[in-house]
Amino acid sequence: MRTSTAIVMLALGLAGCSEATPPERVYTVDELVADQTLLADQIAKCRNNPGTLRDTPNCRNAEAADGKSRLERMRKALEG
Repeated sequence: MRTSTAIVMLALGLAGCSEATPPERVYTVDELVADQTLLADQIAKCRNNPGTLRDTPNCRNAEAADGKSRLERMRKALEG
């Protein structure tokens, strides 16, 4: 009885550990430039927690996409 109880408890403990969160989807710079709402959300997340998220792929891509978007807007504004 003790052995079966220990086995059941071990199985339940291992089942709880296996529920890891799936990795966050990594967006490309082009995807973020094309979806300004998504870009704004990513930038907000990154700037809200820069100590943890600054070097993640999504934050790096969001910063690059933000710079690219700004340059495109400036170029369009200068063209008239």
